[in-house]
Amino acid sequence: MAITSQQQTVYTVSRLNREIRSVLEQGFASLILTGEISNFITPASGHWYFTLKDDRAQVKAAMWRGNNRGQRYRPENGAQVTVRARVSLYEPRGDYQLIVEHMEAAGEGQLKQEFDELKMRLASEGLFSSAYKQPLPSVVHRVGVITSATGAAIKDILTVLKRRAPQLEVVIYPAMVQGKEAHLQLIDKINLANARNEVDVLILGRGGGSLEDLWCFNHELLARAIYASRLPIISAVGHEIDTTISDYVADIRAATPSAAAELVSPNSSELYNQIQQQLQRLANAFKHQLSAKQSTATALEHRLTLCHPRNQLTQQAQRLDELSLALQQAMQQRIYQHERRLSNLVPRLMQRSPDRMLAQAGHQLQQLQARLQQSMQQQLRSSQNTLALQASRLESVSPLNVLARGYSITKNEQGQVIKSTQQVNQGDLLLTELADGVIQSVVS
Repeated sequence: MAITSQQQTVYTVSRLNREIRSVLEQGFASLILTGEISNFITPASGHWYFTLKDDRAQVKAAMWRGNNRGQRYRPENGAQVTVRARVSLYEPRGDYQLIVEHMEAAGEGQLKQEFDELKMRLASEGLFSSAYKQPLPSVVHRVGVITSATGAAIKDILTVLKRRAPQLEVVIYPAMVQGKEAHLQLIDKINLANARNEVDVLILGRGGGSLEDLWCFNHELLARAIYASRLPIISAVGHEIDTTISDYVADIRAATPSAAAELVSPNSSELYNQIQQQLQRLANAFKHQLSAKQSTATALEHRLTLCHPRNQLTQQAQRLDELSLALQQAMQQRIYQHERRLSNLVPRLMQRSPDRMLAQAGHQLQQLQARLQQSMQQQLRSSQNTLALQASRLESVSPLNVLARGYSITKNEQGQVIKSTQQVNQGDLLLTELADGVIQSVVS
């Protein structure tokens, strides 16, 4: 049976992983999970990679640099956290993973959920709408401050007001800014300030802290009291990165208590500078008008000068000079090009000269003759060496050399070499050949 058929789609591994990733990302909305962090690493890219686990299972997770950059909470191995994440798949390895968008300590999860639910509900009722927010009065004579009488916030506010606008009067409405009953005191002070109507604006705030420390400013009753206040309220809770329900419902939100003090206090030096700037702008406007009129007159005079016939003739003469110079430059350039081309042809012609070619041929002939003479001498030496070697070999086997060493050759009258006594008889004539002569003898 064949594995494939015309009706069945054949997948590659990459296509399978890509489509599974699409199914996971579309099938799961943003999830809220809690678990323990392990295998936490932070490479040079700035991304966070870790494993989120409980006592029975685990899943890989990643938090990109763009999301973790604003995180106040720094995770570590073994920490219990609550994350908001979406499900995805890492295609190259086929690993199912979480893409974390937000992270906080597990204890803050419930408070954050309550914060988000209240924020959405109040926003749907219109408590955050800009249409109901009051502007700050153009001139502030007296400022009311609702905060702790011994906290850092009141000290920062008074320091800024003393420096920027010492003439401003400050009314302090002391209240608790932390704890279960703190929101009730804050509400009482808002109602008291509205009843007395002795200040132009209210600053409601405290210094920074954790989500639990700032929780009284997230109470629904306090939000509705701020919304109902006839006096404009500036919310200045915590540091710049802290955000509370009070910030959303207040008429103006300041990043810090010091920033709120700057909003309500006109800076004396700034007012003086503004007046000086206005005077300077007036002077500059007069100078600008005068300069514009002078420029118009100069432009009209210039146009009249351009229309004069003498100016037209001067321009034509200048144009003629430009064309003459351009013609001369073109002719010089053409002559230069021809001279350069001729100078390039002369060396090539010299290379093909008959005298040069004959000289090269004669040189080659001399080289060949020298090589031939050298080859002949080498061949003669080789032949002489071979002849000497053969003569040496021939001399080594010559009978004369043997005789010279004391040996002799005995022959009968017929010239046969006598090798045995059986070859001679009594009375035979023998010839004994020595190295320096022959001896005749008779066998007896």
